[in-house]
Amino acid sequence: MSSMDVVIPTYRPDARLGQLFARLCRQSALPGKILVVNTVEDADEKETLDKRIRQMMDSAVAGLGEDRPELVLWHIAKEDFDHAGTRDEAIRKSGADFVLLMTDDAMPADRYLIEHLVDAFSDADIAAAYGRQLPRQNANRIEQMTRQFNYPDKSYVKGLDDLPRLGIKTYFCSDVCAMYRRSDYDTLGGFSQPAIFNEDMVYVHRAMQDGRKVAYCADAKVYHSHNYGGIAQLKRNFDNGVSQAMHPEVFEGISSENEGKKMLKSQVRMLLSGGRIFSVLSLIWLSGCKYAGFFLGKRYRRLPRRLVMRLTSNQAFWTHLS
Repeated sequence: MSSMDVVIPTYRPDARLGQLFARLCRQSALPGKILVVNTVEDADEKETLDKRIRQMMDSAVAGLGEDRPELVLWHIAKEDFDHAGTRDEAIRKSGADFVLLMTDDAMPADRYLIEHLVDAFSDADIAAAYGRQLPRQNANRIEQMTRQFNYPDKSYVKGLDDLPRLGIKTYFCSDVCAMYRRSDYDTLGGFSQPAIFNEDMVYVHRAMQDGRKVAYCADAKVYHSHNYGGIAQLKRNFDNGVSQAMHPEVFEGISSENEGKKMLKSQVRMLLSGGRIFSVLSLIWLSGCKYAGFFLGKRYRRLPRRLVMRLTSNQAFWTHLS
């Protein structure tokens, strides 16, 4: 039987991490280990957070038998966090056949998340499989539509042959909830490091260049959404633009803007059909912030360092480039 571990990077974890532990420990297919790499601001936080996370896990496994998942926990300094490097370190601590990457704010929707993702790997060509992200109960209308656009209700498998049809979506994957075949991960050299964003898409590109495929599993569902404001969207999309500028081998010649325009038109139609005029104005503002951030990010090399540090949402990344 294949083995499977879960990797969760955390930063200032709250009660949601305990809920995530509880849901992972009630899955129809249990992980062997839950590896948590926690980022701390300073050394004084380490002992308190270590105790809190372990207590959450103890509560989650209470009443389970000997097959309960094992918690593997360690801490890193904030300046050492990297989207690719931190996850890569955790993956390499796992000896499992498959590794599920999650964020601590993604919540399994039912008991079958892991089972559905593992099932996708029955096809030997599949190198990675990612799940469907559903909007949380408090998600605003724009965020609900964004999740519906990016995460449809039908599963599919995609490979390099789909590039003319899917464009940038060919390489789309999300480490909010994505499982990787460990043998492929090792063969392909893991995530490219350092990474400010898109470590998952850069990896998928390399996997597809090597003949692998990626599965989108609509039945593997997590609740995950954010009601980001304009500034947060600008910063997030600035980092996205930086990532794309750093990896022309992946993104050059493939327009992300076209996919954005397609989503914007779809959302405007839906809002107007529902008479949500003020929501359309909000959508235009948020979309403008996204585009401005992405535009500046793709041209980050022309910007003064001081401005880059104001625009990015990941200041620690830039210390890795110094």
